Amino acid sequence: MDKEIIIKELIIKTSRSGGSGGQNVNKTETRVEVFFDVHLTEGLSWPEKKLVFSKLQSKLVKVTMLRIVAQESRSQLTNKETAIEKLFDLLTRSLVLQKKRRATKVPYSKIQKRLSDKKNKSNVKQNRRRIDPADD
Repeated sequence: MDKEIIIKELIIKTSRSGGSGGQNVNKTETRVEVFFDVHLTEGLSWPEKKLVFSKLQSKLVKVTMLRIVAQESRSQLTNKETAIEKLFDLLTRSLVLQKKRRATKVPYSKIQKRLSDKKNKSNVKQNRRRIDPADD
């Protein structure tokens, strides 16, 4: 993943943000949307693109565009930096390959211990019962 190339390919749009900021909110565009076209980028190799498509399918807009929004701060610059940081965090997490889980068998000793514990529990409950004099 080449960050410099990806940053050059980003499409950044601003709009008015809601939330705190008083009258400043009504006149400044502090909300930042960052769009990143995964299919057309030269910053990712083809196997990396396939990984991103498979893992971030639900976050894609218009099939190939990744959209990140930031509007936490009152500053447009801070929101822009936050959105780009979110994008790179999302991309790096999606490019991590998980190890395949190897199925293991329950050890024989654990099975035997579970069965003996069940037997002991059963004996304890048997011994708690009242003794019926009619059975003698």
